[in-house]
Amino acid sequence: MRGPIVLFAAWALHDAEETLTFPASADYVADLTGIDALRMTTKQSVAAIGLVGAALAAAGIRGVRTRGDSWFYRSSVAGLEVHVFTHLLSAAVARRYTSGVLTAVPIMWPGAAYARRELAALGKPLTAADWRYGAPTMGAVALAAHVLVRIDWLSLLRSRRNRLRRSQGCAASADADA
Repeated sequence: MRGPIVLFAAWALHDAEETLTFPASADYVADLTGIDALRMTTKQSVAAIGLVGAALAAAGIRGVRTRGDSWFYRSSVAGLEVHVFTHLLSAAVARRYTSGVLTAVPIMWPGAAYARRELAALGKPLTAADWRYGAPTMGAVALAAHVLVRIDWLSLLRSRRNRLRRSQGCAASADADA
């Protein structure tokens, strides 16, 4: 099966554009809505896209191992094909360039279509269920990635370490008093 590799390569090229331009698009939406939490740094963008890439690689591996029967792979193929149209819609609504729109049609769509056609050639065309679960599956992956990269993990670890030290310190002083 070459579909998973073609799909991943198309996604990687498409997301290279998104990596570089997503923070500006996020700032535009944050300015428009007044919701500062929507802002994203380039570092966060790279990390989020890396997490999505890991999930997509896992879907591709499952697709190869199951010869196209994996629901995660099939949903990813359908979801990424639908993803092309979300880029076109976002640019149309914004009436301006939005992140990913330049490579959605010439790169992402052919990659997803190749994977879809390969499944059909294997006698396993995408079903209505695959299309129904595609956008929610990829949307959940993207949302999880965006949430995870916005968490200040170092502060959480420091806070946990400080709580542990305080509780150990209290226990040590209680032992000394006894």
